[in-house]
Amino acid sequence: MIIAEDVGQVSAAPETLAPQVARKLENEIMRRGWPVGQLLGSETELRERFGVSRSVLREAVRLLEHQLVARMRHGPGGGLVVCAPDSSPAIRALVIYLEYVGTSVGDLHHARLLLEPLAARLATESVTEEEIARLRATADPAEPVDADFHVLVGQLSGNTVLRLFTEVGARLSGQYVLTYKDVPSTGAAAPWVHAPARHLGVVDAILAGDDASAQLRMIAHLTEIEDWLLTQSRSWSTERMLTRPVDPQPGRDPARKGAEVLAGRIHDDIVGEGHRVGEVFGSESVLLARYQVGRAMLREAVRILEHHSVAQMRRGHGGGLVVLAPDPTASIHTIGLYLNYQGVRPEHLLVVREALERGCVQAATAAARGPVAAGRLRDLLAREDADEEFHARLAEIAGNTVLTLFLRIVTRLWVSQGFGEESPGAADGGDAHRAILEAVLAGDEGLAQHRMRRHLRTFTTRWH
Repeated sequence: MIIAEDVGQVSAAPETLAPQVARKLENEIMRRGWPVGQLLGSETELRERFGVSRSVLREAVRLLEHQLVARMRHGPGGGLVVCAPDSSPAIRALVIYLEYVGTSVGDLHHARLLLEPLAARLATESVTEEEIARLRATADPAEPVDADFHVLVGQLSGNTVLRLFTEVGARLSGQYVLTYKDVPSTGAAAPWVHAPARHLGVVDAILAGDDASAQLRMIAHLTEIEDWLLTQSRSWSTERMLTRPVDPQPGRDPARKGAEVLAGRIHDDIVGEGHRVGEVFGSESVLLARYQVGRAMLREAVRILEHHSVAQMRRGHGGGLVVLAPDPTASIHTIGLYLNYQGVRPEHLLVVREALERGCVQAATAAARGPVAAGRLRDLLAREDADEEFHARLAEIAGNTVLTLFLRIVTRLWVSQGFGEESPGAADGGDAHRAILEAVLAGDEGLAQHRMRRHLRTFTTRWH
């Protein structure tokens, strides 16, 4: 069970009370086993239980509602009711973070090439008769930039973690195509021209149980998409790509829609206008006039931006909405809640982690040809405490923002699930890490991959 850190008694500064109360309620829901529809208490009862004001409790409830963990039901017999979370807040959070920090086409598609062929292979083993018609229908989309096929293949993999990451990659890639689909191509055919045929080819391989062909056809299709994006007028393999974030599941939860749409508009404008970290985007009065909304909606939108560390409202003279350095902590927490509800299994985490670590080794070996990355790798090799954060540091040196974020999520889930330490193989982990680094520095990617795979497989002995 994924349980957030115990926050203890609610006694911190006022501005931290609401997140603490929200975390306590999340833990209670998880310990109860996600009793969807169960009443946790009325507003009065919850205020008394946590010893907080009405405003603090209501802010905590807003955080829970934003993550679809619980909602406040009003009227007689009302109170805080446990909800069945879905993936939309987690996906939205990851897309916001990756878009904000800047993700290249190369980085995104490197991650997709690691995960989506794997999903296609697993789908050959798990697809059912009832899913065949849906799979075929989705393979021939009416819209040219439709990520539903890739999302469905991720779902059919039967791996909850893989499904989530596949959807993030497909949605983000779809947004890039949508943003630049009207830019004149410099030669490569638009990816949607051949998409239906490519999709149906993957479907045929899945239905035939030909896992090798399913993987190869998915790789070829994703490579076509990447080639098209890379041939556009901007050199996206090295420059930050700007998109217009959209709700992954439009039309859902209309009660939340207004503030979240406004938060998205503000986020778009912060990114699109090139505001830097630390700059004031605008005072509350300026933002009210700019977006023509009420104070309540603006403040709710600001809470969403603060939750994702996009911006923070600073009070007092010279204050306003200040742009923050992006932080994926809230995204990782949201994903932990969703996957807890889904009942993530250790073998799901391991198969995804192996794919991500393989990508990190590949990228780190290529980066090691340069003096900066090679120096960082040698420093990591020389560190006495390298065992504690080896995998995270190797991912950072590899330099792929998508792999780094996904791996951070997987390792955090691994520890919180109690499947093992963040650095596996406590007894010989240090030796394994050094051996991996030596192979990476030597440019021997095959040997580094072999050593990483054997190192990760030490986990399996802890399950049986």
